Amino acid sequence: MALTPSTMLPIGTPAPDFALPDFDGNTVALADFADSAGLLVVFMCNHCPYVIHLQEELARLARECQDRTIAVVAINSNDIAKHPDDAPIKMKQRAEEVGFTFPYLYDSSQEVAQAYRAACTPDFFLFDRAKKLFYRGQFDDTRPSSGQDPTGADLRRAVEALLASEAPPEPQIPSAGCNIKWKPGNEPAYARA
Repeated sequence: MALTPSTMLPIGTPAPDFALPDFDGNTVALADFADSAGLLVVFMCNHCPYVIHLQEELARLARECQDRTIAVVAINSNDIAKHPDDAPIKMKQRAEEVGFTFPYLYDSSQEVAQAYRAACTPDFFLFDRAKKLFYRGQFDDTRPSSGQDPTGADLRRAVEALLASEAPPEPQIPSAGCNIKWKPGNEPAYARA
């Protein structure tokens, strides 16, 4: 299992637009979160051990964010022809099993992942009220092989700074995980670097 790091999109980058279906076929768009105090966009999937490692703590952190008017949305951009465990029906099952309270969307064209320069699962992007990038980095410093339970410490620190109208926290350490499973011929240049 190759470890792929986040591309670390520049702080202040406007959130790229999206309008994607959830696992029930309902379209969710960036505009739906216009009134939120912030927006956490998570690129993830079902089969990645890095996502599985933190999924329960992510569900907890997401509920805390939502209670504090920070919206959360997850996007799966993997090629489901080669990775059927990431198909929408499996996304629905995972959301129900883990207790995700946020939309879990499917990016079949992989265009949204490319717009965000998403590279790995999980890949986290926290935007402020104006939907400008505030944080892009790791959930915390645990990994599936670390023997430690995830806490979300790095992302929680960023959420607290955002809500307190403080500067983005430093340092921001790239998220790491499995590479996004690109469709043949669809791998962006940044993923080949």
